Amino acid sequence: MRFRFSLAAFAVVTCLVLSPLPFVAGENSNEYRVLAKKGRGGYNVSAVQEFLDKGDAAISRGNLVAARKHYDKARDVAKQLLSFYRDLGGAFRGLDARIPREMDTKGREALVLLAKVNLRLAAVFRRQNQPEIAVPLLVEVLRLMTPAKEEGQKAYQSLVELGFVETPYAGSR
Repeated sequence: MRFRFSLAAFAVVTCLVLSPLPFVAGENSNEYRVLAKKGRGGYNVSAVQEFLDKGDAAISRGNLVAARKHYDKARDVAKQLLSFYRDLGGAFRGLDARIPREMDTKGREALVLLAKVNLRLAAVFRRQNQPEIAVPLLVEVLRLMTPAKEEGQKAYQSLVELGFVETPYAGSR
């Protein structure tokens, strides 16, 4: 019995020493960080920006249906990322200050992109003569960004233009 255990231990150690270890951090560790990649396949703010860019390209071609699909995808991913970043940051509060700080930064990036997506989606709905669908998106932008931010001011101005509110915001002048 002791011989089998020694032989098994020797085999495991030999395999670990002689085989390349892709899971050990090193030069090639970036190829395993698939969610951090920019462009295709990433799950980060770059993915949201990519959907936003595709929607903008569809708008420039006059394809509102395709633009809406891309903006909807961007909105879904941005909301998910925002929620995940908040959850992760909250889980580590009081344990390791670096992680909540990183999650707060990433969350702010996702929040700004969410506001931009909402503004673009609202513009699509306005062009399709569906202002009743644009209003909740614009109100959400104001809730996320406040009227002090550029996105919030644009959202409020759109609400004024739609006739949903009547008092113009004087702080944006």
